[in-house]
Amino acid sequence: MTFDRRNFIKAASVFAAFSLGEMQAFAAKHQIKNDGGGIMPDDEGYWQNVRQLFPLTRDWAYLNNGTFGPSPYPVIDAVHRAMMDADRDGNYGSYDASMGKIAKFVGADDNEITLTHNVTDGINIVCWGVPLRKGDEVILTTHEHVGNAAPWLNRAKLHGIVIRKYVPAATADETLNRIAALINKNTKAIATPHIPCTQGQVLPVKEICQLAKDKGLFSLIDGAHGPGMMPLDLHDIGCDTYASCSHKWMLGPKGTGFLYVRDGFRDTVQDYYSGGGTGDDKWDIMTDPVTLGGYAPSGHRFFGGTQANALYTGVNASIDFINSIGIENIHNRIKYLGKYTQDRLLEMDKVELLTPTEERSRCAVNGFRIKGVDYHKFFDTCAAEKVRIRAVPEDGLNCLRVSTHIYNNKAEVDKLMDLIKKSA
Repeated sequence: MTFDRRNFIKAASVFAAFSLGEMQAFAAKHQIKNDGGGIMPDDEGYWQNVRQLFPLTRDWAYLNNGTFGPSPYPVIDAVHRAMMDADRDGNYGSYDASMGKIAKFVGADDNEITLTHNVTDGINIVCWGVPLRKGDEVILTTHEHVGNAAPWLNRAKLHGIVIRKYVPAATADETLNRIAALINKNTKAIATPHIPCTQGQVLPVKEICQLAKDKGLFSLIDGAHGPGMMPLDLHDIGCDTYASCSHKWMLGPKGTGFLYVRDGFRDTVQDYYSGGGTGDDKWDIMTDPVTLGGYAPSGHRFFGGTQANALYTGVNASIDFINSIGIENIHNRIKYLGKYTQDRLLEMDKVELLTPTEERSRCAVNGFRIKGVDYHKFFDTCAAEKVRIRAVPEDGLNCLRVSTHIYNNKAEVDKLMDLIKKSA
């Protein structure tokens, strides 16, 4: 896949800047609008027009948004323009505006958001910051991404905490029962993914967080796959923390993320990564003894120093892009394609579907195995046929994963299904 600068410039002349006026003009011309949820998820003509906003090559069927989501032209151009502004005029430090924009997008307050580089940044801030002692227990799934597993396993190695595990069940109710069965007097936290990277099951996080609250436990959510896939209200979910990123379902710049720490829980998470903005600016290295002062009364306490202004300008543009279509419309389209993929997989006896079919437990990602076919071999076959999916070796699952977004269509899913039928 090559980057053709001439095509980018040509496309950018149509799609660029993402100013409100320009986007409205393009949306009107191509019938792209947010009409309060009235866009039909199966309106292929409409979604094909949306597809024109992405530089993503048509040579491949890209079915791997769960790894990262290609950005649309408005996001790319916003980053480019912000970089040019900074390097031309010396503009600096306006990334703080992103904290408020992200907060509104996920149902939080401005002071509850910390800018990070990715999900793993946020998980590490929380993992090392919450007060745990040797023998304290933390509940994880058996479907963890390394970004949520490694920090907790490392703390178990260094500090002697104990990891307890549950296998996500075929239904939300049974999943909740399995978590509840693990809780004992030593349990201190439930550190679970909202949507595991392995097979895309939507876990009942609101009920999990309520269970944690009822038992006096920390609720610490790996939210890599929530924002941009579905509407979010973190206050309603009731979690203590939620670590996420902008480069997957939000379709934002790679290397951007955020951490939500609810107001009232901030002082529970000890800050270990300090710099500009971490404190109240009452530090003084010239005193004897030296003086630090207090911590910032906001999410700023968990990051310090310069952030990538241009990249976070791109995050702002990605949120504007999603809002221009409507997160409900996007969620409905994503879930429609996920259900179409699931139904096609279920048609084939040779396929073992790993993702639940329960309505509330499925969305955009499906994990599966092909009976009698090595998953790595089939992954290589897909790559040779220009179909990009993901092999899933995590936790010994040895399966495959397909994940679709608004730039995808049923024909691309069908291409994958044809390869499955031909596999031996």
